[in-house]
Amino acid sequence: MKLVSYKTEDNEHLGVCINGHIYNLHACDSLIPDTMNAFLQGGEELMDRAKKVDLEIKSGTCKANEEVFFELLAPVPHPASCRDGYAFRQHVAAARRNRRVDMIEEFDHYPIFYFTNHNAIQGPGDIECMPDHFQKLDFELEVAVVIGKAGRNIKASEADQYIAGYTIMNDMSARTLQMEEMLLNLGPAKGKDFSTIIGPWLVTPDELEPYKVSTKAGHVGNSYDLKMKCWVNGKEVSSGSMADMDWTFAEIIERCAYGVDILPGDVIGSGTVGTGCFLELNGTALFNNPEFKPQWLQPNDVIEMEITGLGHLSNIIRKANTDFSILALKKNNQNEYSV
Repeated sequence: MKLVSYKTEDNEHLGVCINGHIYNLHACDSLIPDTMNAFLQGGEELMDRAKKVDLEIKSGTCKANEEVFFELLAPVPHPASCRDGYAFRQHVAAARRNRRVDMIEEFDHYPIFYFTNHNAIQGPGDIECMPDHFQKLDFELEVAVVIGKAGRNIKASEADQYIAGYTIMNDMSARTLQMEEMLLNLGPAKGKDFSTIIGPWLVTPDELEPYKVSTKAGHVGNSYDLKMKCWVNGKEVSSGSMADMDWTFAEIIERCAYGVDILPGDVIGSGTVGTGCFLELNGTALFNNPEFKPQWLQPNDVIEMEITGLGHLSNIIRKANTDFSILALKKNNQNEYSV
């Protein structure tokens, strides 16, 4: 089942996507709430009701009306929280090699994550960025899970049961801001908190069963061979697979839930797939050719991401009509804010 959030006349709704068509779940079953957040709070009971409606629409036993005029939103427009992991060894190793530092052995000891701004979640469509964001603006090709029921101190062997569904994630990154603040060994913060894109829908785990593969040796949890690709302005720039995750989502959830509650609607990203961002791609190219000219996202660029079974996510990058800069506010700079 493919769950979607969408808007009509400024009202948010919950629906299912079937063969490219959107149907309202609440209209088919009044016990199903009309928003994703309320739906996820209902846990397995409401998920089962939604799957029943989904099957009835597909079989023709439910004569649901198709939505015609709507705006597709992030599948979870208002997450309870948003964490992002660091699960792909290929990406981490390449990024460290490009900086001419050794691979850090702690990567293989435990999964890590950071919290990003859950109020900056966006879906398909235009993404507005500030001028400072365009100082080395980057995409990051990832997959994310959404938690479907509350839990605490969850073991990895049981953690997959807490996943309501999977979606594409683009962890937008302003690299100049990110690198500036991380010199102080804290963050990422302003380099990441302006936009995290997910969509186009939330795919329930049962739909991914045909893609299940063996988990890597020494690890626990479900793994899927979902091909991951990204294009910028029609040119393919990234290609990988979810099967390349070294840490599974189950293991990431185990660490997230240690001593704290995870809640319905929490979003957890995988981290960047190998080759999944310009930072890595530019670094690799410069490592091999010092004359290479790095590429970064520009105003009006079109980013398209596609993951097997999870759909196609498309965004256009827009530049905000302002000259306000936080980079210009640094003390001791040669500007009006200097001390």
